[in-house]
Amino acid sequence: MAKGPKKGKSNQKLVAALATTGAVYLVRKLIAIGWTRATGKQPPTDPADPKVGLLEALGWAVVAGASIEATRLFAARATSRQARAAAAAAADADSAEA
Repeated sequence: MAKGPKKGKSNQKLVAALATTGAVYLVRKLIAIGWTRATGKQPPTDPADPKVGLLEALGWAVVAGASIEATRLFAARATSRQARAAAAAAADADSAEA
């Protein structure tokens, strides 16, 4: 009986990791498209490159960093909320059977 909760916890972590990875990939692509439309240039890939201006590198770092971290936060909270709801529903179903 002890295996069930542990397996559910590892499944929850896997789902959270996959959801976060997918969301971050999508947001990064959308940010890159937005950056290209706004600046007319591709986002900097190497901030140490002398061809990339300091303000451009900092701007990209701020926009990408804040957006990606916010996406990770929202994805983690959403998957956690879903897992809690599923666990509560399973507990209700178990108590109704008993």
